[in-house]
Amino acid sequence: MLETIAKKAQTLVLMLSQRKMTITFAESCTGGLCAANITRISGASGVFKGSAVTYCDEVKNSLIGVSSRTLDTHTVYSNECALEMSAGVQKLFGADMAISLTGIAGPLGATEKDPVGTVYISLICQNTHISTRRIFTGDRDTVREKATLAAFEMAIDHLTNQSLDHKEF
Repeated sequence: MLETIAKKAQTLVLMLSQRKMTITFAESCTGGLCAANITRISGASGVFKGSAVTYCDEVKNSLIGVSSRTLDTHTVYSNECALEMSAGVQKLFGADMAISLTGIAGPLGATEKDPVGTVYISLICQNTHISTRRIFTGDRDTVREKATLAAFEMAIDHLTNQSLDHKEF
């Protein structure tokens, strides 16, 4: 799977570079895997603004602005939290595209609503702000890798559906 993640990271960096766009991440359950895989690619410095590993609630709130109300009402395992994470990290770093990931990599942390492997991924770019709930199988590392891959695929799918000249230069 690591080879597939590396290929997707390379594709994403190339697509962003062609469009003269930048990206940032807010990562919780993936602990920086998205950022690490993007920075492995030569040329990433032209598209990657930085990222925030917001592993605890307090940092989600204080650094990237996830509201206490969202955390109390919906918890960190929610589309609402993922949406606020992506909006907050985009504002923090001033990137064209922001992706957030929050969820339960396991083996602990499951809830009645969200089993181990549940990950919420949000993307914000231009007029698009979406979040999706995915459930991945496997051990902790596998869940984290599958979530990273899914985030890259979400970004690539978004860029594929946009024209190359969508942004003013």
